[in-house]
Amino acid sequence: MELNWKSLDVVGVSMTVICVIGAIVILVLLEPIAQDPTYHRFSDSRTFWHTLNCWNVLSNIPFLLTGGWGLLQLRRSNRLQIAHENRLAYWLFFAGVLLVSAGSSYYHVDPGNESLVWDRLPMTIGFMALFSIIISEFVSARLGKRLLLPLLVFGCFSVFYWWFTESMGQGDLRLYLIVQFLPMLLAPIIMVVYRSRFTHTSGYWLLFLAYIAAKVLEYYDGAVYSLTGNVISGHSLKHIVAASGVFLLLRSYQLRTDNQP
Repeated sequence: MELNWKSLDVVGVSMTVICVIGAIVILVLLEPIAQDPTYHRFSDSRTFWHTLNCWNVLSNIPFLLTGGWGLLQLRRSNRLQIAHENRLAYWLFFAGVLLVSAGSSYYHVDPGNESLVWDRLPMTIGFMALFSIIISEFVSARLGKRLLLPLLVFGCFSVFYWWFTESMGQGDLRLYLIVQFLPMLLAPIIMVVYRSRFTHTSGYWLLFLAYIAAKVLEYYDGAVYSLTGNVISGHSLKHIVAASGVFLLLRSYQLRTDNQP
């Protein structure tokens, strides 16, 4: 039976609207969510070379490598198959990944709310740029390009809003949580409902699987540290797994072809 793509478009729009409305309802109904102070306590706090939480710092190197390699490939024409109409989004995505290595390292040297801002800001830039890219490739390049700036502004605002509310004594993570998780909910819906202009869309699915695995490793930080005989913690592995997902996506950009005439 032939798929009715027009009907699928309606389903996709409907599910997107439902998710956005649901996020707004949650935002309104939930009480402000402050940053849990225990978030800054990591299982592996070993100090080497005068660096606190050394392995949580060094495990950010893969972000530096993958982000830098992505930017280098973008500079070389025809190395990556991208939606050139929204080229800036790809630059911002890989720049965000590269800056995560600096922001996360800075945070782990001195964990706290003040330093956490500089960890979350580049991640947010990466999340929003990636969401804009997915919209460009699966829905409309023009729409993805138009949404890039509003997405970036809202994402950065969510981080600074959280930081400001923390400094006022009543932290509120609600906006940041929406920025982090809503695109990760909407993007798979978009990729199922719409057809990409490119082949090798598996790179996005591998990235999302790596993201989920990274969140699991982060949650079980101490358990992983114990299981590995205090060799490496879940949080350190989180960085490596997340960066590996970006690498797999970058590899798919090199292998795929553009089906658009």
